[in-house]
Amino acid sequence: MTAKENTKDFEIDYVEMYVDNLEVAVSGWLGKYAFTVAGTDRSADHRSVTLRQRSITLVLTEPISDRHPGAAYLQTHGEGVADIALRTTDVVAAFDAAVRAGADPVREPERRVDAERGPVVTATIGGFGDVVHTLVQREGEAASGPGGADVDLLGIDHFAVCLTAGDLGPTVAYYERALGFRQIFEEHIVVGAQAMNSTVVQSASGAVTLTLIEPDTRANPGQIDDFLKEHHGPGVQHIAFNSNDAVQAVRALSRRGVEFLKTPGAYYDLLGERITLQTHTLDDLRSTNVLADEDHGGQLFQIFTASTHPRHTIFFEVIERQGAGTFGSSNIKALYEAVELERTGQSEFGAARR
Repeated sequence: MTAKENTKDFEIDYVEMYVDNLEVAVSGWLGKYAFTVAGTDRSADHRSVTLRQRSITLVLTEPISDRHPGAAYLQTHGEGVADIALRTTDVVAAFDAAVRAGADPVREPERRVDAERGPVVTATIGGFGDVVHTLVQREGEAASGPGGADVDLLGIDHFAVCLTAGDLGPTVAYYERALGFRQIFEEHIVVGAQAMNSTVVQSASGAVTLTLIEPDTRANPGQIDDFLKEHHGPGVQHIAFNSNDAVQAVRALSRRGVEFLKTPGAYYDLLGERITLQTHTLDDLRSTNVLADEDHGGQLFQIFTASTHPRHTIFFEVIERQGAGTFGSSNIKALYEAVELERTGQSEFGAARR
């Protein structure tokens, strides 16, 4: 069987992040993002806490021995996403097909018993940079946690991945060949003297989406180049969380201490000329800095958090889809500009364009 035949059912099982201080990291996710603790794990070389909100499962891991791969990861990259685990109904078949198609076999299939969720079969393959994909086969239903009180994040919409210039094409081809993903969107974005190329790939199931980004070397260096420099290579730049109501989610998260990027008033002055808003008012968007766009399927609303990472190499996004299935060309540029403003400490979009 081909890789495509064995990867039609991929879903996100969990996301593992390596952290320097487990207690501090857990406290932030509980207090600011309203996650709950679903389990803990400890061995001679690491400590982990599993956090959950609805269908989102985060595993925060602190290495306590140099033998653990997280030790080298943290030294090189700082805190960040190390594993995007993919759930499937047949790990052995998916692993074999992916390896035959060129995937790097990091860990062979093995069966064990998960203390929280029972028997599980896992294997691990390489992804991009130092990020891997653990393939997970569980006998029970997919785990789901309580809603995050007033925050109410639903799931993971997509991951944004920064790649070294020239690696976009080969990475897209790898995910198509080894994991059965398909291209659903591509964009060349120019912001002043800076530019980047982006291709979105998605699993055959539609449940796993990666926005792959590389800098355009014909333009001046910008935020993607900064990420690659500070992160010391490719990696996850941000995770986008779905919400049924981005405006209310932003208000709740802001009350909890989450900071978001600011959008200049000129954006909203022009927004009403290109979109007839259906589910939010212009005043609601302006007061929360939420951006809006639409495609043939409907509208979408999205916003980035300000990065709290010491290297400014990871942040998060809240996205609400009201029928829209794409990523909104206008908003991709606007979001890029918003991050650029934070990176350079400027206060107006116009300064980023000069």
